[in-house]
Amino acid sequence: MKRHKKLFLPILLAGALCLGWPAAVHAQESPMEEDFFKIMRVPSPEGTLLEVGGLVILPNGDLGISTRRGDIFIVENPTSPKPHFRKFASGLHEVLGLAYKDGSLYCAQRGELTKLTDTNQDGKADLFETVYAWPLSGNYHEYSFGPKVAKDGSFFVTTNLGFPDPWWHATSLVPWRGWMLHISPEGKMEPWATGMRSPAGIGLVNDEMFYTENQGDWVGSGGVWHVKKGAFTVHPGGLRWANQPASPVKMSQEQVYAKINPRFEKDASGGHVKPENKVNEPYQTMFDMKKQFPAMQLPAVWLPHGILGISNSEPLQIPQGHFGPFEGQLLVGDQGQSKIMRVVLEKVKGEYQGVAFDFRSGFQSGVLRMAWAKDKSLFVGETARGWGAAGEAMEGLQRLIWNNKVPFEMRTVSAKPDGFEVEFTAPVDRKSAEDLASYSVESYIYKYHPVYGSPPVNTKQLAIKGVKLSDDGLKARLLVDNLREGYIHLLKLDGVRAKENYYTLVHPAAYYTLNAIPEGEKLALKEVSTKNSAVAAKKTVTKPAAKTNAGAEKTGAANSAKKATATATKPASKANAAPVVLTFNEVKPLLAKNTCLACHTTEKKQVGPGFREIAKRKYTNQRIVELIHNPKPENWPTYATPMPPMPQVPKGEALKIAAWINTLR
Repeated sequence: MKRHKKLFLPILLAGALCLGWPAAVHAQESPMEEDFFKIMRVPSPEGTLLEVGGLVILPNGDLGISTRRGDIFIVENPTSPKPHFRKFASGLHEVLGLAYKDGSLYCAQRGELTKLTDTNQDGKADLFETVYAWPLSGNYHEYSFGPKVAKDGSFFVTTNLGFPDPWWHATSLVPWRGWMLHISPEGKMEPWATGMRSPAGIGLVNDEMFYTENQGDWVGSGGVWHVKKGAFTVHPGGLRWANQPASPVKMSQEQVYAKINPRFEKDASGGHVKPENKVNEPYQTMFDMKKQFPAMQLPAVWLPHGILGISNSEPLQIPQGHFGPFEGQLLVGDQGQSKIMRVVLEKVKGEYQGVAFDFRSGFQSGVLRMAWAKDKSLFVGETARGWGAAGEAMEGLQRLIWNNKVPFEMRTVSAKPDGFEVEFTAPVDRKSAEDLASYSVESYIYKYHPVYGSPPVNTKQLAIKGVKLSDDGLKARLLVDNLREGYIHLLKLDGVRAKENYYTLVHPAAYYTLNAIPEGEKLALKEVSTKNSAVAAKKTVTKPAAKTNAGAEKTGAANSAKKATATATKPASKANAAPVVLTFNEVKPLLAKNTCLACHTTEKKQVGPGFREIAKRKYTNQRIVELIHNPKPENWPTYATPMPPMPQVPKGEALKIAAWINTLR
């Protein structure tokens, strides 16, 4: 999430006096993401609606754009102050992807892969050819995404599940919905894999297929999946067609439902009952299921919901020579939060896993597609209509430009047999980096169940036993107790500082998906620093007071306690009965901590309703708490993205949030 600049010189000076560090070093303000990566708007002709569904760079550097409204534009000189837009085609159906091959453009419409060619060289498509058509039921949610062109010239597309009545059970209404399809240049289709619910992001990384998934039923949070042929990724809807002769997938819906109740429940009147999160129910995770069904493909990297996006879109690899220390890594867009995350993959025991970081927020609309310009800047295609997104616009085209200055970041995190190794983009200050108080690690995971989304469950704080810093100050090896396979491990490095200027990390949090703990040599305790300034501070105590003073203190404390108890038991006056209400600045840390700000603002309709709009419903504080823990999306039928259950929000914090919301009436 975006961090706001603060003037904290007095605090830093106080720290310098206490710790003996030079005060001049502390007086500098740490830069943020916008100090390295600038967002620029690409001007478009008045009246042009760029609800971008696809982007592609043509061999001459021109930019191809497809839109959700069915238009395709070619933009000449797209990085210049005055790019020229030319309409190449129109009248297509919800074009959510665009590719170039051998002089023609290819796009995925709702029901087909289409080839578009300008045969007479007048700048407009005059030949439209169906490469392959797949079935449609007519359900509004049957979006199709792609294509991506493989090394051999073949194509990959992905297809959404439908949202019938009831909408909360996403369903494959006709063959090959919820699948990845592989299509030859001649138009022959082979089903590749299933388990997809809303696979809006499809990408090739080193000639291997990956896709991003959105939170929903059976999907506790979004993430990035590696898609091998024959894989079952997560959602059982597409397994309806796994028994077809062409299917490479060998699982069935019945196998999944035998382990986890799909909760196709009805009430006494025969109406469908929406599955809700049950706080104390026994549950399984995807990792548990994989032990029983090896064909199930776990997410290579989880993207925690509300933190690293809410509607994850396209994964795109950073080419060599682009964006400095991050070349070769992945950028992943997010449509709901209008931002981009950074993902680094590694293979452990033959399977991909890795780490995710925040990268750049603040785009004007939902980030759906990205493409690299010839000048090494990044085109970002955006849309919000009907889906909801942060930002002030419903659509747009922007560029992300690096200023060639290297931010102080975690370049990557890799798994070790006894913990993690963090690599930095610049040398770290040794004193801060060898202090265990500079780090924290916790792990958690999501339920695998038919409820829309999942709260984080089984959260544990993990002990850090030691840290070993490399001689060059670019790597820190952490010894961590109780690593858990199949869990997200959140590493926070709030206390680590840069050697040169004592800056904090631009993004101090890393989310590592530990599907497997690697083998290898472990560090011995004698090799690491075990210094912990937080523990040392706790041990620093004043001398015991004299008996007479101690007795007086004890008596005084007892008397104070009696007074407090008496005060608490007195009937409160009407004035005192009113709850203590926080200001926005006071409640903001709670809103940020519990990811409320990912979907809500005070005034504006965003992914969810504004807090002031919620206040107009005149819910009691207690009712707001109940709706935080178990939302009722039917109360807000005009919002496309249902709020997931949030039982992990402590009741005391939820009550403070509720009381603040009700001040907005």
